[in-house]
Amino acid sequence: MKKQFIISLILALSIGLTIAWIDTRPYWNDTGVTVFLTLLSAILCGYLSSQKPWLIALAVSIWVPLFNIIIAHNYGALLALVPGFIGAYIGYFVRRTIINH
Repeated sequence: MKKQFIISLILALSIGLTIAWIDTRPYWNDTGVTVFLTLLSAILCGYLSSQKPWLIALAVSIWVPLFNIIIAHNYGALLALVPGFIGAYIGYFVRRTIINH
């Protein structure tokens, strides 16, 4: 694996865990901000990564549903995977478009 991909993956894991931690705070009740942060983070990490956008998407977005399922038995949180995948693939394809032209 490329060093750049590993750094991007570590960044994605760190950001995803941070977003999930914020999302599970008792005073936090803003799903829109969580979705936006997940999307933006996935775009950034997908752009920085040169391969495997699906893995970047999971690294960013798996934590919110995982924490919500464990803590609150909220299986609807699995929808948080959607902005992660959309963002990671947007970032990946933007990078490929810029590099190929």
